[in-house]
Formats: sequence, C-alpha cells, structure tokens
Amino acid sequence: MLVRLSLTAGLMMIATTAEAQRAPVEAHRVATMAGRSPVYAPNGVAATSQPLATTAAVEVLEHGGNAIDAAVAAAGVLAVVEPMMTGPGGDMFAIIWSAKEKKLVGLNASGRAGSLMSREELVKRGRTRMPSRGIETVTVPGAVGGWDALLKKYGTMTLSQVLQPAIGYAQNGFVVTPVISGDWAGQRTILANDEGARTTFLVNGEPPKAGDWFRNPDMANTLRQIAKEGPSALYGGTLGQKIIAHVQKLGGFLTLDDLKKNQPTWVTPISTMFKGYRVWELPPNNQGVAVLEMLRILDSYDLKGMGQNSAPYLHHLIEAKKLAYADLGRYVGDADHLTVPVSRLLADDFIAERRSHIDEKKAMTQTDPGPARTSSETVYLTVADKDGNMVSFINSNFDEFGSGVVVPGTGFALHDRGAGFTMEQGLPNTVAPGKRPFHTLIPGFVTKPGPNSAADGTGDDPWMSFGLMGGAMQAQGHAQFLINLLVFGQNIQQSMDAARFRHMSGTRVIVESAMPDSVITQLRALGHDVNIASPSQFGGSQAIIKLAHGYVAGSDPRKDGHAAGY
Repeated sequence: MLVRLSLTAGLMMIATTAEAQRAPVEAHRVATMAGRSPVYAPNGVAATSQPLATTAAVEVLEHGGNAIDAAVAAAGVLAVVEPMMTGPGGDMFAIIWSAKEKKLVGLNASGRAGSLMSREELVKRGRTRMPSRGIETVTVPGAVGGWDALLKKYGTMTLSQVLQPAIGYAQNGFVVTPVISGDWAGQRTILANDEGARTTFLVNGEPPKAGDWFRNPDMANTLRQIAKEGPSALYGGTLGQKIIAHVQKLGGFLTLDDLKKNQPTWVTPISTMFKGYRVWELPPNNQGVAVLEMLRILDSYDLKGMGQNSAPYLHHLIEAKKLAYADLGRYVGDADHLTVPVSRLLADDFIAERRSHIDEKKAMTQTDPGPARTSSETVYLTVADKDGNMVSFINSNFDEFGSGVVVPGTGFALHDRGAGFTMEQGLPNTVAPGKRPFHTLIPGFVTKPGPNSAADGTGDDPWMSFGLMGGAMQAQGHAQFLINLLVFGQNIQQSMDAARFRHMSGTRVIVESAMPDSVITQLRALGHDVNIASPSQFGGSQAIIKLAHGYVAGSDPRKDGHAAGY
C-alpha cells in the first residue's frame, strides 16, 4: 500500500499485511446540477472541512487505527491548515459511539476561566460587558487534554502517532484552499495588531491567498513538544509556562496552576425523540439543549405540509429558535452552576408554554425565557470505522483566530471563550473564576430505537453522527439539517446542501441567496427583517449514516472539505 510521506512516521508502525492488501477507494462522486453526491464506503469513512484532514483520517483507518484515532489525527491537521478556526489554543467536545460497549458517551473538553478572571476585576477595569476579543477573553484551552483523553480511553494509537500528519504539514507546508483563504483575509487587521499573530500568520504583512504555499514551523515545534511530552507540555510544562508568561504580561487572567488543574469531563449526552429517531446532544455548558427544545416545539406542527423552506415553515422555525435561545441566555452555563435542570427545559408543560408564544401571522419582536418553576469559529468532523465506532467531534477557537493573541514562537492562537460569559449578575453564565463559559460547540448524534430499547436510549442502534459549525448558527443549523433529513426525506448530502436561514437577533434574519424572492417577501410581511448573506454566515456541516453494511457520508459545499472512505 502506498503510504504518504506525512503519515510515514506515525502510521507505518501499525500497518498490517491484511490492511496492505486492501485497495483504498474514494467513493464515486458525480457533480450534477443538484450538487455533489453522497459518499458511500464499505469499511470506514471520514468527513471534514478540509481535504488534507479527510485524507489523514482515512489513512489512519486504512492502517488499522479506529475512528477515535482518525478523528484526533484530522483535528491535528485542521489545526495547521485551518488555523483561524481551531488549534491547541481552543476547546473541544465529542460524542462517541463505542461499538465494544454498545453505548453513547460524551466528552466535555472545554477549559475554565482563569483564577484571576472575575466580574469585580472586569468592572475595576471599566468593563460593562464582556470583551469580545483580546487577552481578557482567554480561558484555559481544553482541546489538547480532550484529544489525549479520547485516545487513552477509546483509541488504539498514541497522541504522538496521530499528530505526525499535522507536524508534517506544519513543517513542510501545504497549499491554502479557497474558503480558508477568504476566512484568513477577513482577519488581517486582527492579526496585524498582535506581534505573535502578525509574525505567524501574515506573509509580508498579508494573509496567504488561495493556491499559496504556507508553512508554520513554530506550530510544528509545538506539536512535536506535545507529541513528545504529552498534554503536560501545555498544562504546566515549558509550553504552558511560555503561554502564561505572555498572557500575564498582557494583563490576562490565567495562572500556571489554572493550566495544571485542567481536566476534561466525561458526560452523559441528553436526548429527545423526533420522528421516530432519538436525537442526542451534550448537556450544558453548551447550547445542545436548544436543538432538542426547538425540535420538541416544532414536532406538533405539520412541517411537511407547510413545504420545505416555504414562508410558513421558515416562520415557525425562526420563532422556535427565538424561544429556545432565550432560554439559553437565562438558564444555560457551567453545569455546576445551573439553577434549572435541563430536564425542565424539555418537560411537556415547559414546551407547551414556549409553543404558545408562536403567532402564525406575526414575528415576535421580543422573546423572554420560559417559566423556571421546577414542576461558536469552529471545525466539525466525523469519522466511522469498520468495527462500528463513530465519532462526532468539534474543535474551536470561537472567533476566527480566537482572541487574536498568538504567544510568539508557539504557532497558534489562544481562543476567546471568555467572551461567552455574561457580566449580568446572578446567572449560571455570570463570569467567575474557575467557571466554564457558555459554549456554542455542539456535536450531534442520532440513534434508532429498537424493540428492546429503554426510555433512556439503552438498546438503541447507532444511526448518524453529525454536526454543523458556525457559532450561534449551530443549534438552528442542527434543527434545519435534521428536519430536511427526517421530515422531508432528503438524502444526507441534500439535507446539508439546502438553503438555510440564520436568525440573528430581534426580528433580524439572514438567508442564503437560493431562497426564493417570493418567500423573502412573505417573511417580511410577517414582520421579519430579512436580508441575503454570503454562505460563510451559515456554517458548514458533515455527517455519517451507518448502513446495514458500510456507511454513507456528506460534507458541506460551503467549506473546502469532502467526505471519503475506503
């Protein structure tokens, strides 16, 4: 079997004779007027937002690694080739179907606020609301700890092995792809304002263009250090010490002890039934519950009868989104500080009350959270292997290039997740030392109940891993994708290709240019302030469905990536 140079060091050591006899196959895909075809593969498959990451994941699978190994390898490559979206300076979440255990598990690898980050200190500095960028938004980066935790519990390879493809691309270089070059160019001012960012990510003062060759030797050295020393390099080691010295020099809130205390958390996913399937998300501190709340609110309507992307259909989805997101702002934050349990937000009477606010003839101009009585920028990827393991994986810097701060010599941006806190007092998400901030990152999963399934999903069969990147677009994007698939019967690729809306705030809604003018006119008549926006505003999705034999996968044309299998 041909082994690509970037993978030789990490993967040759686990190649087997049987695997060497299998010919890799990239499933046949035909470009048509309707868009790209779904990708079918008999053994394993990966879908990411950048071709090199998909290739790295598939090669790991071909050489005997499992879906978890492949997902972390892909995440490492994305940290190099899509540096504005992800990297060692960000956070991650994952949902894993463990074929051996026959169960779904979740990992929350989001970092916490530094011990010096408090509302009082921010007020003292003259802040009336959380800063949106800069050193004051930097919280502990949890991604590297999450990568390692996934591998140690469910992987078959080491962190050192799976980082070899990323190290190769960082050291030797890669060709910048079109969508990524556009995202890069949009952050030129942010990058120019920081010494480390300017030196690392601008070439002669300019972002690289599509087709340019880009190298990041500092990132290669950082990844080599992590490969050699493990996560401790970042969480208290020499890399972490370098980061803390720079953060504190700029007036940030992290200490070395904050890094040393970082620990990912294994969590139990939450779910609701929708159209005969069980949809799973992760619990707070992220926005996954909003997906489930939207689906529950909408489940009683005849969405199919309204017609896909008709004005009545979009109106109901927009209004359901407003209600669910109002509840996010009031009730969701660090799991240790919740005042209302997630089960309350999905209870029958709570959902009925929320649904009662939807006026079929008029858009809500103000949306309050529901009654509390107790009666993110990002990359998403998904991988499945020959043994039936499936991974729904999301990794993010929050905004593009996160805080905009790059510690000189490290090669990556520190995220700005602290911007997800609020300074409003008395809420689960009020900024405080050691708290996890509210997160937009949400990997998704769907299982199919069988005759022996229990109410909690025990006994379900794995069906689909999916996700959609794009900050506050994510939960409303999950809902649109699932409805396209489960209500309108579109295939996995069509479901993500379909034109999307994104509710912003108040009555402001943006839609893609494929949305018919007549629909936009009708939505405006209902009171929605609708405008057309570029595809970059609507996220990018990937998904994999398990078949009786093999898999089918899709990857969003709004990104540079693709799905591939063998």
